[in-house]
Amino acid sequence: MKIGCPTEIKSQEFRVGVTPNAAMEAVARGHEVLVQSGAGIGAGFTDDDYTAAGAKILGSAKEVFDAADMIVKVKEPQAGERKMLREGQILFTFLHLAPDPDQTHDLIASGATCIAYETVTDGKGGLPLLAPMSEVAGRLAPQTGSWALQKANGGSGVLMGGVPGVRPANVAIIGGGVVGAAAARVAVGMGANVTVLDRSVPRLSYLDDVFMGRLTTQYSDKGAVEELLPRMDMVVGAVLIPGAAAPKLVSREQLSLMKPGSVLVDVAIDQGGCFETSKATTHQDPIYEVDGIVHYCVANMPGAVARTSTIALGNATMPHMLALADKGWKKACADDPHLLAGLNVHAGQLTYEAVGEALGIDWVKPESLL
Repeated sequence: MKIGCPTEIKSQEFRVGVTPNAAMEAVARGHEVLVQSGAGIGAGFTDDDYTAAGAKILGSAKEVFDAADMIVKVKEPQAGERKMLREGQILFTFLHLAPDPDQTHDLIASGATCIAYETVTDGKGGLPLLAPMSEVAGRLAPQTGSWALQKANGGSGVLMGGVPGVRPANVAIIGGGVVGAAAARVAVGMGANVTVLDRSVPRLSYLDDVFMGRLTTQYSDKGAVEELLPRMDMVVGAVLIPGAAAPKLVSREQLSLMKPGSVLVDVAIDQGGCFETSKATTHQDPIYEVDGIVHYCVANMPGAVARTSTIALGNATMPHMLALADKGWKKACADDPHLLAGLNVHAGQLTYEAVGEALGIDWVKPESLL
C-alpha cells in the first residue's frame, strides 16, 4: 500500500502524522511511504531522516494525496485537503466531527473511508490513540493557565504556587480521566490548591489514593460547580464523551460567579468545548476575555510541544496504521472491533452514532459494512 503523509496546514500545527520510525516499519513490510517535503520539520524530523528510513519525498500535498492509498495525518483535514480526498482512499487522523458539520458533509461527499483516532477503543474501554494527546494536553493545561493568570495577559495576577505568607492559586479540574489526572499532577506539582470533580466515585477514589491527600476530590454536579466557581482562580475543562459534542459545564451566566481575571482552560475545545463561552483559538492568538474571565481554548494544544507529541502519537497509531496497510481497511476492522470503532465515514455514509445524533445526520452501523 502507498501511505501518504502531507504537511499539516492548520494554524500553528507542528506535528506530523508519520514518524521516520513508523515509515521504516512500513517500508520493511513492503509498503511505500510518501512524505511531503518539510512535513516533519516542526517536530524535528528532516527530509533526510525520512529518506534514510526508506520513504520517498514528494514536493506538494497534491502529489501525496494523488498517489497515496491511505493518508495519515494529525489534525482533521482542512477544506482544501478535503477536496483532494477521493473515493476508496483511507484517511487516518483525528477528525472530531461532532462540532464540525462542514467537515462531516465534505468527508461524506468525498467517498473516502475515514477512521478517527479519537474513537478507536481498546479492551479496557479506553481511547488509546487519544490518550497520549490527552496526557500532553492535560499536562500543558496548568502551564498555559498559569501564563494566562499573569496580569499582563489579562489574568488576576495570582502565582500558581504562591509564596510564603501568600496563598497559592485555587484550581478546579472538571473531569478526572486522562486529561484531568495529568492536569492535576502538574497543578499539584506547581503548588496549587487543586480540586478534581468527576461523576465516577471509583475514579475519585482512585485519584484520592494516587495523590495521597495532595488534592481534594468532589462529586461533580451543577451545585458543586456553582459552589466552587467563586473561589477558583483557574478552571480546567477536561470532560470528554467519545465522538460526541462536549457537555457545557459552565454557562455564560455562571461566569458572573467567578472573580475577575480568573482563567478557563478548555481542553475539550476539539469537541466543541465544555464552557458555553468557549470558541477555538490558536497558539498564535490563544486567549480572549468574556465578562472579565480569561479563556484559553487552543484547539491543538499538543502542537505546542510538537516533538514530544508526535513521537507519543506515532507510538500509539503505528500498529493500527500498519494493520490498515497490511490488510486493507475492511479486513483490519473485521479482525479488530476496536479499530472498527474508529470508522466514522465510509463511501458516502456516516458510520458513527454520536456524530449523527449531534449533527442530525442519518448513520449506519459500521458492522453492516463488513
